[in-house]
Amino acid sequence: MFRHIITLLMFCCISFSVQAEEVLLKREHPDRHVVVKGDTLWGISGKFLNDPWQWPKVWQLNRSQIKNPHLIYPGDVVFLDMSSGSPKLKLLSESVTLQPGAIEEPLDKVAISTIPLSIIAPFLNQPLIIENNQLDHSPRILAAQDDRVILSSGTRVYIDKVEESDGLNWFIYRPAESLIDPDSKEVLGIEATYLGDVKITKYGEPASANIAKIKEEIFIKDRLVPTSDDIAVNFVPHAPDAAIAGRIINIYGGLAEAGPQSIITINKGASDGIEVGHVLAINRFGRVIKDPEPSKEKNVERSADKLALETGMVKLPDERVGLLMVFRVFNRVSYALVMQATQPINKLDSVTTP
Repeated sequence: MFRHIITLLMFCCISFSVQAEEVLLKREHPDRHVVVKGDTLWGISGKFLNDPWQWPKVWQLNRSQIKNPHLIYPGDVVFLDMSSGSPKLKLLSESVTLQPGAIEEPLDKVAISTIPLSIIAPFLNQPLIIENNQLDHSPRILAAQDDRVILSSGTRVYIDKVEESDGLNWFIYRPAESLIDPDSKEVLGIEATYLGDVKITKYGEPASANIAKIKEEIFIKDRLVPTSDDIAVNFVPHAPDAAIAGRIINIYGGLAEAGPQSIITINKGASDGIEVGHVLAINRFGRVIKDPEPSKEKNVERSADKLALETGMVKLPDERVGLLMVFRVFNRVSYALVMQATQPINKLDSVTTP
């Protein structure tokens, strides 16, 4: 028989300021969950909670812990503590003594991700949102060996200028679709198309490089952007502290509708208080209909509503149709993953603090 030796590892119990809504547990929640390879933080929180974004509240995490969370590994045990009268999640570390003759295999000590990294990995460093004419000042491909026009993997290329301090590895991009705010009509940025990777072989003006990876055809004049190692991959799902009201402005892949695990772009970013891990509700904008039985009394009551007074039109309430979680933030726009959807998600659907 297995004997479980359990050592309690307490997280710092510092209050986290979140919205005051009641934490609702799932009706048939487990008392504990043994973390296995392939689990995600969102999936585990969904086993215990009706609203997975309330994870920080039941962990009692403060803001610094949300931005730099404790890592959870396969073999750890998450358990529900109700001793204080309110739900708290805590972490156990469990080792197992096996029966004689059994073989113990070491656990893969790679921390679990918040959401499936296989889905969002291409978006953690590309595609890129270009802000403030960023690509206008980026290194560009001047020429290629043998005067080639269409470039492929392994091709030697020449870059106008790259200094040694600029780094060795670069991404290749080309400006693509403009991201326009549906309300203000402003251009919030340009989504650049990721084309491939290049590795510098000789610094200078011009510099030499080899194309290391290709995703789409690469041409002369395409631009280089340095690779980044500071993209967050460990983050905690949580609701924003303040009220957020935005719109979906793009569904990746040119699709008309989105569903669970689709990538979408919203018209809110760091300048609006959005941060990695924020969970937002997706709402279908309520239709405006003609009142089937307008009355003078009703119009008097709605005298503050100019549209209703003059035309007898009524706007139906917005309805929640899903949830998203932000995983990459730029200044004025953000990428998010659709986590739940009860109806197809459309461009221009609204996003709000849940």
